[in-house]
Amino acid sequence: MESQGEVIAGLRAAFHTGVTIPLEFRLTELKGLLALMEENEDQILEALHRDLRKPKFEAAISEIEIVKNDICHAINNLKTWMLPEYVGTNMATKFDSVFIRRQPFGVVLIIGAWNYPLQLILLPLVGAIAAGNCALLKPSEISQATEALLAELIPKYLSKECYVVTCGGAEDTRRLLENRFDHIFYTGSQAVARKILLAAAVHLTPVTLELGGKTPCLIYGRIDMRILAKRIVWAKYFNAGQSCVAPDYILCTKETQDALLPLIREALDAFYGPDPQKCPDVGRIVTDKHWSHLMDLLGKSKGKVVIGGESTQEEKYIAPTVLVDVEETDILMQEEIFGPILPILTVETLEEAITFVNAREKPLALYVFSDEPQVVTTVMESTNSGGFCANDGILQMTLPTLPFGGVGASGMGCYHGRYTYETFSHKRACLLRSSGLERIGALRYPPYSDYRLSWLRWATTTKKGSCSLL
Repeated sequence: MESQGEVIAGLRAAFHTGVTIPLEFRLTELKGLLALMEENEDQILEALHRDLRKPKFEAAISEIEIVKNDICHAINNLKTWMLPEYVGTNMATKFDSVFIRRQPFGVVLIIGAWNYPLQLILLPLVGAIAAGNCALLKPSEISQATEALLAELIPKYLSKECYVVTCGGAEDTRRLLENRFDHIFYTGSQAVARKILLAAAVHLTPVTLELGGKTPCLIYGRIDMRILAKRIVWAKYFNAGQSCVAPDYILCTKETQDALLPLIREALDAFYGPDPQKCPDVGRIVTDKHWSHLMDLLGKSKGKVVIGGESTQEEKYIAPTVLVDVEETDILMQEEIFGPILPILTVETLEEAITFVNAREKPLALYVFSDEPQVVTTVMESTNSGGFCANDGILQMTLPTLPFGGVGASGMGCYHGRYTYETFSHKRACLLRSSGLERIGALRYPPYSDYRLSWLRWATTTKKGSCSLL
């Protein structure tokens, strides 16, 4: 078995041959990745069920279709993405060819996460391939079945010289980060992200960090409460709450809370039946360790459990749970919950809710539910988050035409669709000039004079435009 250094050296040697540069190679590899998804769907579904007991429906839309859509989007648009981007000039460069040329970084490292173990390793890979990079993939060791399946399938469908899967635990990842890469793409926790930043700093390696945070869900004003309850329940308890964009807590008035709780019970019963533990559409917590952590949070919370709360350690099961009377100092409000536990905090005004959100780290997503356009606009303009969605949840990250990424503590950089291609591309500034027209170029040469300076200022100055507010 090759050492980590030998694997990376092999990838770098492959990149330097130029094999990944042509459009035809990139399209061939993207089509190979699409074939991997289409020809192994049953195996993929089985692995995801073993890791998280993901229902087929949830696995299909959040792990398989989202990746296939992104691949097809890249295949359909890659030729256009690769074209030079011509930019404006001034009088001094009017006769030059001036453009941005996107070039691959080289050898990139992609580190996936356990909650969506297929999507979160393959979506970045789509952009890495499209941009012409070689890639080393490190799936999460926590989702063992999916990790093993990726290690088996990737070499069958993609170039073995250009794309390699490496498996192992935290220590293996630590040693991996001692090597030089041209870009690192990481999805996971803030704690590990800090270690990755420190390791990347040694080699001045650029990084993309897709993290998380406490995603707020604001409810205010006129709204159809029954529809609202269904959409929040679906977004929160999808994948057993183990989604970085799941609503982490609700902010609403006491009156809204009282009206909402029976409708949440109604939605849960309609979705999962009277005993969610027996429902095949309810996933499980990924490991005993994660289950114990969630139960510890629930046990130490001073909030009141009004829905759910049941659990079974042998199955790593926690019922969809809702708490009220939760204070902002409660243990549930100190970190991202990442499980099927939903606290409700009450406020008196929309301004109080916005102040509450803005007093905390910028979240990966922010949701507002209201049929009043002014409420939606006020929240959107008065807050900051990676993504924003009104009157639904999660959907903002399903489109390849929208960037997905955090801001501040919830991450840096973005991806999906063309944004992944851009993330893995260096934008090279290019100016092509002939050896003619030297009379114009000679104005910059010594001996300097005020006459030459005035001409250069005229030729290079950006003229002031006009801006009017309607």
